[in-house]
Amino acid sequence: MMGKATEQVRGNGRVRDWRKAMSDHVAYGLLVYTGLQIFVTVKALSEGTSGLMPYMALIVLVAGIIPVCRWFEKRWLNLDDAQAADMAYAAAFRRDVIGLWAVVIGLPFVLTVIFKALLGGL
Repeated sequence: MMGKATEQVRGNGRVRDWRKAMSDHVAYGLLVYTGLQIFVTVKALSEGTSGLMPYMALIVLVAGIIPVCRWFEKRWLNLDDAQAADMAYAAAFRRDVIGLWAVVIGLPFVLTVIFKALLGGL
């Protein structure tokens, strides 16, 4: 078993589990992404089209982000119990969390710009 020097003990006395932490980030990220899609991209789409088109686009865009989030999560789910508490993974975890949140927050705005350019060019 790994020694305490390689484990991160949180304030509540429990060891941090990288697997659970990444799953939490993915879950919250999907909520944030969906909210941003609703308020940013669908609003932009609805200005140029009518009917169900914006809502169908929302479904496609949300379904499209799930494999990306799943990829981030899958990288961490394969850790064994000792690795899941090993602080040697802290930098890699931080890098993946930053990447996940960059995609979750940035993609709705990038897609909005693309959709506005496409709709403006039609």
